Amino acid sequence: MDYLKEMLKHIGNEYATVVDDGIEAGDVHQFIDTGSYMFNALVSGSLYGGLPSNKIIAFAGETSTGKTYFVMGVVKKFLDDNPDGAVFYFESESAITKQMMVNRGIDSKRILLVPVTTVQEFRHQSIKILDKYIEDGRPRPMLMVLDSLGMLSTTKEVEDTAEGKETRDMTRAQVTKAAFRVLTLKLGRAKVPFLVTNHTYTSVGSMFPTQEMGGGAGLKYAASEIVYLSKKKEKEGTEVIGNVIHCKTFKSRLTKENKVVDVLLTYDRGLHKYYGLLDLAEKHELVKKVSNKYEFADGTKAFQKQIYKNPCKYFTEEFLQKLEPFANKEFMYGVKTDETEDTTIHPAKCKKANQKETRSR
Repeated sequence: MDYLKEMLKHIGNEYATVVDDGIEAGDVHQFIDTGSYMFNALVSGSLYGGLPSNKIIAFAGETSTGKTYFVMGVVKKFLDDNPDGAVFYFESESAITKQMMVNRGIDSKRILLVPVTTVQEFRHQSIKILDKYIEDGRPRPMLMVLDSLGMLSTTKEVEDTAEGKETRDMTRAQVTKAAFRVLTLKLGRAKVPFLVTNHTYTSVGSMFPTQEMGGGAGLKYAASEIVYLSKKKEKEGTEVIGNVIHCKTFKSRLTKENKVVDVLLTYDRGLHKYYGLLDLAEKHELVKKVSNKYEFADGTKAFQKQIYKNPCKYFTEEFLQKLEPFANKEFMYGVKTDETEDTTIHPAKCKKANQKETRSR
């Protein structure tokens, strides 16, 4: 141990650490509540978790899938939960307005909107903000957003356009990858979460068409979480009141990949905190569907819309505590499906099994 600490001083790497002392840029000690229990579980494995407080999290989807609206819901929740918090919002689409923020109940006084055109401009300014934040001793909770990566150009592309050249910029993917390589460690050290939106397109080069993110592989490698979004309209009668967002983990370092949840994003209230809990509760038999109603353990029966209109009556803290272990099982790595079953493969077990099989022959 002393030897490792001596070597730590010798190499002079500000990010290096003895693992037993904790990994400053890697360990996740806090989570940001997204405003949805089910989305919290999808990205952290816990109903009470949320987005990791020191990682890059990407929201990807085709145009008009609600990426910006979804991110703004998370921004609102972050500012509501952190009265002294601040948000740095890098914006490349010229789509954000003050009125848009105000209409969603977001405190616009605590958001710095930073328009950016190129990847280089975004990289330079975001790193300057992080360096200053670290130098100041991380004075307040901070959240960073890039909306969106897909619309960022490069310095070369801008110069070529000004000169009337139409050749494709082959450097964009490399520049983007370099930007996120630098940002990843700095975000970890600063303990700042970074939300990124990105466009997807349909790749038809394989047997089955798949959705791919634009902008090269830089974000794909750097992000700890990549969630693909799609949507369908939610109505009350004939009126469209919002969207049900279909969320799938394309990549996750904290939870199981390819898991799916649905969350409700309404125009007037943002993310519905309780939406989706009924599906998880029914799957694990905490509630039972009887005809068109759901029956709870105390015999109470109600329609789904009834339950979600008055969620506090049905999703009590006691009920959520019962549901939490099932959320852990559903989304987290390494959670046993049966408390009495040890699914770990031990070399000694394999050796005994092989010896037994040999004797039986």
